[in-house]
Amino acid sequence: MPNNKFAFFNGQIVPIEQASVSVMTNALNYGTGCFEGIRAYWNAEEEQLLIFKLREHMERLHRSCRILYMKLDYSVDELCAITLDLLRKEEFREDVYIRPLVYKSDPAIAVRLNDMTDSFTMWAVGFGQYIESSALKVCVSSWRRIEDNIIPSRAKVSGAYINSALAKTEALLNGYDEAIVLGSDGHVSEASAANLFLVRDGKLITPPLTSDVLEGITRQVVAQMAHERLGLTVVERSIDRTELYVADEAFFCGTGAEVKPIVEVDRRKVGDGEIGPVSSMLAQLYGEVVRGKAPAYRQWCTPVYG
Repeated sequence: MPNNKFAFFNGQIVPIEQASVSVMTNALNYGTGCFEGIRAYWNAEEEQLLIFKLREHMERLHRSCRILYMKLDYSVDELCAITLDLLRKEEFREDVYIRPLVYKSDPAIAVRLNDMTDSFTMWAVGFGQYIESSALKVCVSSWRRIEDNIIPSRAKVSGAYINSALAKTEALLNGYDEAIVLGSDGHVSEASAANLFLVRDGKLITPPLTSDVLEGITRQVVAQMAHERLGLTVVERSIDRTELYVADEAFFCGTGAEVKPIVEVDRRKVGDGEIGPVSSMLAQLYGEVVRGKAPAYRQWCTPVYG
């Protein structure tokens, strides 16, 4: 059961049971909303809760709103302050997932984005692993990734996640941990809700933003750490499906997923079928960074208490 007690709703922090909307709400009926997923990590040694890349997430939320004809009345600075107020009110002493949401709130039968009321809410909840397994067996989904000219990939559009849900459900029902989706051109795009990296011949390879992938914040973090800490060359280029089968290593990354190594794709071993050294090092480094234990990247963490 969720362990949160409050939400930011209609301009103030209220008990969570008061943060409710009508069944007629436009966003509920048509998916007309956009959101962010943000993590905060509990550092037990410091007794501190650290929000990872808070500002960058709120900046992306503003960009999503711009794409969807939404007016967000709070600046990035104000959104960051609201987040801190909410988490302090909750008094979390554990890892946390934060969900800011902008949505069309009119009780209207209206398939449009203009001339509608935009509302903002935010809640947070104690949160562990999004993907339980530490060594993933995945499949290439029969569902294709939505292309940018259908539903914008660089916006986190609420309604678009039915595409992710279909791919993830197909994978789970067929005995896999996750799915990889291809774009409309047949090239590799991403996971159901995470970006993808391959390791080949000592290089880190990831699909370009033009492959209908989310402009992932964790994607950028991983690329930067791989270059600065591991000395790896990071290449953005198109990836064919069969390249998944011959990669030396592969892993997903995302705010929810964190860094998750892949050991099998479509019943074929990735490399030797074990977690590879690059994936292992990046997963370990990422875990240290988000908990404020890597001084070089401490500025990416926003403290909640004190």
